Amino acid sequence: MINFYETYECKIDDKGRLKLPSSLVKQLENLGGEFVVKRSVFNSCLEVYPMESWNQRMETIGKLNRFVKQNLEFIRKYTAGLKTVEIDKAERILIARDLKSFANLEKEVVIAGMIDYFEIWDKSGYEENIKTDENDFAQLTEKIMGNFGVNGELPSE
Repeated sequence: MINFYETYECKIDDKGRLKLPSSLVKQLENLGGEFVVKRSVFNSCLEVYPMESWNQRMETIGKLNRFVKQNLEFIRKYTAGLKTVEIDKAERILIARDLKSFANLEKEVVIAGMIDYFEIWDKSGYEENIKTDENDFAQLTEKIMGNFGVNGELPSE
C-alpha cells in the first residue's frame, strides 16, 4: 500500500527542476520511479501520482461512457497538462513550464503527502491553504471522522 503522509520543504529552480528529499526519493524508487504530474482540480497546486495509483484512477475514469459529452469534457479537463516524469540522478523531477506556472511555483515549495499521491505547492500558497481556526478544524474533524467506529470502520446501521 502507498502511504504518502509527510510534508517537506524543497526548492525548485527556474528551469523547473524540483530537488526531492532523499527519504521521499527512496520511497518513490520503490514504487517504480515513474510518475504522473497533473493540475489539481480544487487548488492551485500539482498532484503527483505513482503509476500504480494513477492507473487505478484511470481504470475508474475509463469506465465513463465517452458518448456522453459531459464525461468527455471531464476527462479532457482532468488530464489537461498531464506529464509523465522520472527521478533523475540528482534526485530531481522536472516540472513542465505550464504546470509550474499553473501552481505559481517560484523557489520555495512544499510537498504534502495525500495518502496515495502527493501535492506540490508554492510555499506561501500552502501556508495560506492550511491556515485555519482551531475550532473550525475541530468541527471539520468531527464531521468527517466522527462517524467512524473504534476500529476505523463505519458503524453498521
